[in-house]
Amino acid sequence: MPEEKSELVERGNEIFDRVVRPQVDVEEDAQKYVAIDTESEDYEVDRDALSAVDRLEERHPEARGRIWLRRVGSRYAYHFGGRLQDEPES
Repeated sequence: MPEEKSELVERGNEIFDRVVRPQVDVEEDAQKYVAIDTESEDYEVDRDALSAVDRLEERHPEARGRIWLRRVGSRYAYHFGGRLQDEPES
C-alpha cells in the first residue's frame, strides 16, 4: 500500500476512534457507513455509503481523495471473500 494511502487509513481510524465513536450508538448504528474527511475531521453516517460521501462532499467539496469510509462496529467498509465451511455429511 502506498505510504499516503496507509497514512489515510491510519488518520481515518484515529479520527473514528477519537471523534466519531463517542457520538454513535454502536448497536443502533451498527453496519451504517461513516465517511470521514481526514483533514477537517467532519463526518457523515448513513446506511448507504454513497449518500454519506455525497453529503460530506456537499459541505467539503475539496475533501475528495481524503475521505476514509468504514462501518460502525468494523474496521472496514467492505469485506471480500468468505470463510470455508465443512462439507455436509451425506
